[in-house]
Amino acid sequence: MRRFGHPPETGRRYTLRPGAYAILVQGNDLLLTHQMAPWPEFQLPGGGIDPGEDPIPALQREVVEETGYTIARPRRIGAFRRFTFMPEYDLWAEKLCTIYLAKPARRLGPPTEDGHTAVWMPAPVAAEAVAVDGDRHFIRQVFGLPAYSKSTPLRSS
Repeated sequence: MRRFGHPPETGRRYTLRPGAYAILVQGNDLLLTHQMAPWPEFQLPGGGIDPGEDPIPALQREVVEETGYTIARPRRIGAFRRFTFMPEYDLWAEKLCTIYLAKPARRLGPPTEDGHTAVWMPAPVAAEAVAVDGDRHFIRQVFGLPAYSKSTPLRSS
């Protein structure tokens, strides 16, 4: 499985954290979540799969919590792993991130998870704005965008 981000640190213990994340497409726009803490960043909506929970119900739950939208027709398009510190849990994690392509179905209201805001962005802008390299990779793949380069300027459609 492909890894994005920093390699694991030698001698550090990581806890396995499976998660499900959605690329939510409407036309050429993506629905992202902007999370304020532990630091402000744009992300694909989604998150951890609780013990005993199946990935699709976890994805549906997380998307509603972080965007206020329900989803339709989720389809797995890939997965990646990354090694990171999760300050909100005081945890070094090996995150196994499964990415789904889905349609936003119905807006139930604002996000229910504190510190999250739902944000619509044109795909090329979203591909530059997301904080996680693996998310960026899959957005670019779905929309046929060129490979990411740190020198690629943000642009709007």
